[in-house]
Amino acid sequence: MSAPGDLPASLLALAPEGMSPSSKSTRQTVISVHRWTDALVSVRVTRDPAFQFTAGHYARLGLADASGTIVTRPLSIASATTDPHLEFVCTLVPDGELSSRLASSVPGDDAQVDRGSYGFLTVDGLAPGPDLWMLATGTGIAPFLSILREPRVWTSFERIVVVHSVRQVAELAPAAPIEALANAPSTAPGTARLTYLPVATREPGATALDARIPAMLEDGRLAEAAGLPIDVARSRVMTCGNPAMARDVRRTLAARGFAPVRRNTPGQMTFENYWQDRPGAAGAVAGPGGIAP
Repeated sequence: MSAPGDLPASLLALAPEGMSPSSKSTRQTVISVHRWTDALVSVRVTRDPAFQFTAGHYARLGLADASGTIVTRPLSIASATTDPHLEFVCTLVPDGELSSRLASSVPGDDAQVDRGSYGFLTVDGLAPGPDLWMLATGTGIAPFLSILREPRVWTSFERIVVVHSVRQVAELAPAAPIEALANAPSTAPGTARLTYLPVATREPGATALDARIPAMLEDGRLAEAAGLPIDVARSRVMTCGNPAMARDVRRTLAARGFAPVRRNTPGQMTFENYWQDRPGAAGAVAGPGGIAP
């Protein structure tokens, strides 16, 4: 499930030494910037040997402008916990400070990554159950790319269903490794059966499903497409993406008896909680995988 481009040894050697131990971040190096569309990119940076994270976590990535001013934003990690690099899937926001830096970044540029990782979107807090559902919109697919790179996930569940909703079909490109695993089960690192359900909401006919995730969850279309019921006894649901989508999913699942994961209390559903609605911009968001202005 490697993403575009391998980690060049030459760039790995370029990784600068970490900042002083008193600093909250370490200085890293941009390895690659891959443009999926004009507004959708994946960026890889070197990884401090001491940086540890749990699949599903996010980290704070910082990039500098020509004057050296650093702007940082929280982004979900798409790479495996064992990879020597960190990878992020990002939406470029018009006039965004980090977006403008990322749009002009080239291999060898300096970057900063906080020493810690954060988040609750991990399988560890889920109550035992045979079926795992991953519901994502846009760049919310990033943490699921990381989670599905963990072999233990493939032995902890019998079925895994990934639903990835975007506006245009080209925006599904970062999820290609997931689609490849669904199409070639023998290449998966475990015995779980993977179903991938792509959704393009603004290109009629491009995908079999084309409605909003909450609507298809409520009327049964997701369960029908996967050939798998969504019920509290069997299903464990992870959600990452647009905050309106997450709220609607939470409401629908709660009505069916699903309980959210709490600290030290397992549940049947978990959400990435640091998405924020941007004041004054209806429908615009910042959060996992996205870049705030």
